Amino acid sequence: MSQHYYSSQPEASHDRRYLDEHLRGQVLRFVSDAGVFSKKGVDYGSKVLIEAMEIPEHAEVLDVGCGYGPIGLAAAKLAAGGHVTMLDVNSRAVELAKENAKLNGISNVTILESDLFAGVAGKNFDVVLSNPPIRAGKQTVHSIFEQAYAHLRDGGALWIVIQKKQGAPSAKAKLEDLFGQVEEVTKDKGYRIFKAVKISK
Repeated sequence: MSQHYYSSQPEASHDRRYLDEHLRGQVLRFVSDAGVFSKKGVDYGSKVLIEAMEIPEHAEVLDVGCGYGPIGLAAAKLAAGGHVTMLDVNSRAVELAKENAKLNGISNVTILESDLFAGVAGKNFDVVLSNPPIRAGKQTVHSIFEQAYAHLRDGGALWIVIQKKQGAPSAKAKLEDLFGQVEEVTKDKGYRIFKAVKISK
C-alpha cells in the first residue's frame, strides 16, 4: 500500500530542503522533507488561503493538517497577541513544523501530533484554518467541517481552501448546511476560499 502525506509515520527516505517563501509581505524560511505535503514549496492553494485569511491580532487559532507549518506560522505572525495551535497526523510534518517555528522565531504556537481534532478535545477557537487532505476522501473533509463547527466559539470563522475540480461545490453545500451563511472570499486558478462563520442557533 502506498503511503500518503496523511500517514502517521512516513517511511520515505529523508530529503530535507530549505524553502524561502513570501507570505503576507514577509519572507518565512521552511525546512521540508520527503513524506510530507508539498515538500518542494508551499502549494498554491495554501498561498491563496494565507493571503485571504483574516486573523485578529489576539485570536486563538487552530490549523488542522498543518504540514510543515506555512499556514499556521503565517497565522501566528498575524495573531501576534494571540496563539495558534497546529495539528497534523504526520509525525514527520509535526517535527518539521516545530523546527520551522524556531527557525522563524515564532513562539506563540503549540504544535501537536493529532488525528484531526483529537489533540484539542474540549477546546474552542476564534478561527479554524485548513487546507484539507482531499485525497483522504470526502468523508474526512466533511468531518473536518463538522468538528471545526464544534470547536469554534460563537462568531468564530472557519477558513477553507478547496479546488473546484476537487469538490468545492459539494464542500460549500456541506458548509452551508452546518453554518448557514458561507462566503466565497476569493478564487484563484480554480482554488476557492470559503469563510464560514458560526452563528449561535
